Amino acid sequence: MIWAFLKEYAAWICFFLVIVAWMNIAFVIDSGFSSISIYYFNVVNTVLFFLFLSWRYIKERSLMLDLLQSGSLEQIKRSKLSSFQALYIESFMEQLVETKATVNELKVQLQEETDDLLAWVHEVKAPLTALKLMIEQVKDLKLKTRLEHEWLRVYLLLDQQLHLTRLQTIEKDNRMEKTTLRKIVYQEIREMQAWCMEKGIGIDVEELGETVVTDKKWAGFIVRQLLSNAVKYSPSNEEIRIFTTHEDQHVLLHIKDKGIGIKKDDFPRIFHKSYTGTVGRESAAATGMGLYLAKNAAHKLGIQIEVISQYEKGTQFTLRFPIQNEYIQSYGM
Repeated sequence: MIWAFLKEYAAWICFFLVIVAWMNIAFVIDSGFSSISIYYFNVVNTVLFFLFLSWRYIKERSLMLDLLQSGSLEQIKRSKLSSFQALYIESFMEQLVETKATVNELKVQLQEETDDLLAWVHEVKAPLTALKLMIEQVKDLKLKTRLEHEWLRVYLLLDQQLHLTRLQTIEKDNRMEKTTLRKIVYQEIREMQAWCMEKGIGIDVEELGETVVTDKKWAGFIVRQLLSNAVKYSPSNEEIRIFTTHEDQHVLLHIKDKGIGIKKDDFPRIFHKSYTGTVGRESAAATGMGLYLAKNAAHKLGIQIEVISQYEKGTQFTLRFPIQNEYIQSYGM
């Protein structure tokens, strides 16, 4: 605080130095001051100035501490302010009140827009469900597979938008419970079935009998993003492997593909919002949102996402589920 004080009153200090310099010059030039000691005069002036400066520092430090501890405009007004300082503070407080009011209005507006978007997403889900039932009635297997693939693309984009909207309030939207990884993974594989069939991609799934405590809906969303990326960037007639391992106090779920992989230059930004990377820019379907949403959702659930990849050789994403999840301790499970 003392450096801030000295910087604030630098003009005073400079003015004092100029006065002292001028007086010393006057003592040298004017013979009338020859009987007075210049050294004595400088010492007295300097001591007096530092006493004055110390007094101002103590007073203004006390005032600053009072201002920092004050919680309202009335308390600030009751502080030992000069009339000039009071004008400053009152002006700042008026602007602060106006800013808070503006922020509250924007929050209300944002919440209304979020609610409208959620309502729209849910409205769109109804015709999507009807369309799914209509596609199931198509007898031409080739046409049916293509229609299911296109339906899945729309569904995944809609699902990303829904979870993007809900991500900020995930703490209010989750339900932590014990579940097996098999239930989560198999549900997502069924959703990708038509896409996998069209590309001739097989999925090799191990037992996945481990039990974890997590939110099934959000965990499924995370697996969905990683699995859809594996299918999207894998060449036709390849295989995706899903398996688990254990390390320390964690259950690790691995999703490994033999796809195009990730370039080293892209690694630092693969989880950034809207970043599609070198490979993603070559695909019109890439949005750059999947890994961003998966990373943020995983972080809020206490799950770590790790990635190992070699360009043109494949990628392995790993979800590290803690046995003692922070949410478990919070909810006393």
